[in-house]
Amino acid sequence: MVDLHDDERLDYLMSEEQMKIIQSPSISAFSLDAVLLASFTYVPIKRGNILDLCTGNGVIPLLLSRRSKATISGVEIQERIYDMARRNVEINELTEQLTMIHGDLKEMPKQLGNGKFDLVTCNPPYFKTLEPRQQNNSDYLTIARHEIKCTLEDVVKACSILTRPGGKVSMVHRPGRLVEIITLFKKYKIEPKRLQLVYPKKGKEANTLLIEGIRDGSPDLKFLQPLYVYDDDGNYTEDLEEVLYGKTK
Repeated sequence: MVDLHDDERLDYLMSEEQMKIIQSPSISAFSLDAVLLASFTYVPIKRGNILDLCTGNGVIPLLLSRRSKATISGVEIQERIYDMARRNVEINELTEQLTMIHGDLKEMPKQLGNGKFDLVTCNPPYFKTLEPRQQNNSDYLTIARHEIKCTLEDVVKACSILTRPGGKVSMVHRPGRLVEIITLFKKYKIEPKRLQLVYPKKGKEANTLLIEGIRDGSPDLKFLQPLYVYDDDGNYTEDLEEVLYGKTK
């Protein structure tokens, strides 16, 4: 029997009926951004070590486990949300592949060691800390979305230290912070290699940025084709359906 707390619910994870995820509308529910990052990022297929920072309820490690046999760890600073992630690993019987860690990403180099990972992913807080009235009513969501427990520089620095030379770092963020992200990547020796912008629909401004870099890599940034979420009729585009559900034809 699944152990659910308060307003938690048990959902199927995307189209994978064999994979379930515990979510809560007031504490932690995964977004499209997490799904986009899990689809966008390179993963070692057979073996290796993957680390997901700001893992939330563990959705990115769960999704990556469908693409890779590598050992995958997730780090979450909020104990209540970490507990959801831990239970998500258990209910999907993935304890031999996935491990959840309750802790601060800034402490992970000391705890896990330098250069131990082939891939580090992160869906970090997007917004700089603002006045309380501009933050969320829920403390859980405020910490997840605003730079209260960590800044963008904290995230990039940790990614750099934790990734082995030649390893990859993948992040989802907002396009408005692209210059800052690239500047920090360069500062911490992560060379940007792939970049994709995601648009709500054609004719609208991009609202999501996916970026991947290589630790100690050489300059050669490639811009991928734009990804549109909705078509003119308000339905998911074929490209987005492929991200969500796999090949559609």
